[in-house]
Amino acid sequence: MKVLLCGQWGADEARRWQNALAAAMPEAVWLAAEDLSAADHDIEAAVVANPAPGQLAGLPRLRLIQSLWAGVDRLLADASLPAQVPVARMVDPAMTAAMVETALWATLALHRGFFAYRQRQNEALWQVHAQRRADEIGVLVLGQGVLGRAVAARLTDQGYRVSGWQLGGVDPAEARRALDAQLPQADIVVNLLPLTPHTRDLIDARFLSRLPTGASLVNLARGAHVVDADLLAALDRGALRHAVLDVFRSEPLPPEHAFWRHPRVTVLPHAAALTDERSAAAMAVSNLRALRDGRPLANLVNRLRGY
Repeated sequence: MKVLLCGQWGADEARRWQNALAAAMPEAVWLAAEDLSAADHDIEAAVVANPAPGQLAGLPRLRLIQSLWAGVDRLLADASLPAQVPVARMVDPAMTAAMVETALWATLALHRGFFAYRQRQNEALWQVHAQRRADEIGVLVLGQGVLGRAVAARLTDQGYRVSGWQLGGVDPAEARRALDAQLPQADIVVNLLPLTPHTRDLIDARFLSRLPTGASLVNLARGAHVVDADLLAALDRGALRHAVLDVFRSEPLPPEHAFWRHPRVTVLPHAAALTDERSAAAMAVSNLRALRDGRPLANLVNRLRGY
């Protein structure tokens, strides 16, 4: 089986992925985009990481596009993506575990006021605030896919009052009414939604205004879910207590962006759950072997839904 490996990455990252994938499936012929020749029309699968637009066109025998990333919104935005070829997203247990750890850390830090204590340290201010129990904290997890369900389960085990919201399979207007009803009970919102036309700009002034005063936001999904100006306005007027942001509309986050210096914002450099080449390579290869052997493929994307 010939497999194309392509993505927008540096030489070192590309080399690490090629080594991990080749070690996991040594019987395959792995080709980089720059190595393709006119004779390479028998490529059956592509393992990709946000490839440049057009890189997957002109491959007549292509039967699977396996993404190395969990999010596929950028991949699906490529108008040249072969319409008839199934796309699979990455579902990696190691990445799920890392995301759960980050969501738990952020929730605990917000619940216990640890970010506020960090600010008081800067002022050499010894001041204790009231401590609430976990069962007094409502956490709303946006997104009930693999990551959302895993995060909700861990937070429930920790004692929080957890609820979930998702859009898939439900009329968007009905789903929005359900969300509006849940927001007033959410002390902390953890966003793990896929980015689709229905979820883009979801976290806007209307969304934030329905949260209780002093609520907090944890965005671990996509920067385009949040209207930056609306979030900053809610933080500035004290309606929102804190925001933990791992993803942004422009990455790296520009040095002049207000998020960097805002006292109520914690910035992470898209590091909530880094992909582990070893475990992700094994998951990708599992799908490649299923393709080769005629077995069902895992984690296929519904292009109409966008995830």
